[in-house]
Amino acid sequence: MKANPHFSILVVDDEPVVRKMIVHCLKNSGYDNYLEVDHGGDVIPCIEKNSPRVVILDLKLPGIGGEELLGEISRKYPEIIVIIVTGSGDIATAIRCMKNGAFDFILKPVDNSLLMAPIKRAVKMQELKLENENLSRQFSSEEPEHPELFADILTGSPLMRKLFRYCEAVAPSTYPVLVTGETGTGKELFSKAVHSLSGRKGKLVSVNVAGVDANVFADTLFGHVKGAYTGADHPRSGLVEEASGGTLYLDEIGDLSMDSQVKLLRLIQEHEYSPLGSDAKKTTDAKIVASTNQNLLNLVEKDKFRKDLYYRLVTHHIKIPPLRERREDIPMLLDFFLEQASREFSKPKPSYPQELLVLLKNYDYPGNVRELKSMVHDAVGGHVSKVLSMDSFARHINSVETGAHSRISATGIAEIFADMEKLPMNREVTEALINEAMRRSEGNQSMASRLIGISQQSISNRRGKSIKKPIL
Repeated sequence: MKANPHFSILVVDDEPVVRKMIVHCLKNSGYDNYLEVDHGGDVIPCIEKNSPRVVILDLKLPGIGGEELLGEISRKYPEIIVIIVTGSGDIATAIRCMKNGAFDFILKPVDNSLLMAPIKRAVKMQELKLENENLSRQFSSEEPEHPELFADILTGSPLMRKLFRYCEAVAPSTYPVLVTGETGTGKELFSKAVHSLSGRKGKLVSVNVAGVDANVFADTLFGHVKGAYTGADHPRSGLVEEASGGTLYLDEIGDLSMDSQVKLLRLIQEHEYSPLGSDAKKTTDAKIVASTNQNLLNLVEKDKFRKDLYYRLVTHHIKIPPLRERREDIPMLLDFFLEQASREFSKPKPSYPQELLVLLKNYDYPGNVRELKSMVHDAVGGHVSKVLSMDSFARHINSVETGAHSRISATGIAEIFADMEKLPMNREVTEALINEAMRRSEGNQSMASRLIGISQQSISNRRGKSIKKPIL
């Protein structure tokens, strides 16, 4: 199980009872990475050896006093947050300590909630600082440090490599990670990579929460005790407990009911949950990774998704670009899927005409990588000659482009000319359209005619060139 937090918390007090009380509070809040020191002279050597990021410091200590230690820590280790917890303090002492860099000043005897509030704030501040430092290091490099963990995501795109580096930077964080992208972009693959990069020893536990009502959601995640409801004859642990020390992956988070969102928010905020039928609280150190193909901010504006949950989830946001924004990956993906499909159908890998790449690069892929894979497997399944036919690709693209993904709307076309003081002549517009179509089709008139919906003869006549043999 991974220590929480991933830096240590140093507890400094010469009274064993007080140290035991503070450690008990830390454990109850899910913090198990702590150190204990009972003598002032041992504090600085302990810091030098273990590099804690939060120090809970008493003022009256044998050896070196707490105020002197506070000053030395502030000078030598300004990155450390110091919280003073003492039984002998007046206003003047508190003011001196705060001026010398103390994060908070708490008088004994200490109420548990009053003690943990500043500790939790300090831990969160340090985690964010460390993550920012990690991000700066990651983005100074052009390539990911662990490319092997992204081996299942085929890409040569600089945009995707930048996203890999971001994943490496945020994966060790204790905060949730939100993975968004259109259908077929590889959200589950990224979630698996985040888990692998997190360094957690526990396993990745996945669940699709789309359409799950609040009771089933609670039972699935939190489990139940015996007799929690009719038919609950035996206690059952939930997926949160199963993901202990690992990662809980919640797919289709945008479809989660409002009641279930409340339960998830508490789990993320407090790292606490209760099995159905029980008032006893359990703590968890499971990392939360959630994914969706929906725009959560739009759902927030429509009151279909809680704003507070959204901002908890979006701390680290992996936004996967659609295939149409990284068309340079299409040749690599085409070759990979051809190899894969050929093995599946026990056929030799076919070659393909160069025009196929032109066709595929000019398609927008509403289903993204998954759609391209399906197109290739369908084509190889019906393939009989040495050269792969383009017919099945053309049929698929034609069927999609006659539907919702076909062309720019009339409103969209009007917007192109909205800012023009003087409208271009029809001849100028047509010439510009043909030139752009020829550029996108890499000079193939047949392909260009298909892109803009005019005959190949018209393009040939306007450009004064001979007609190429149609390929579709």
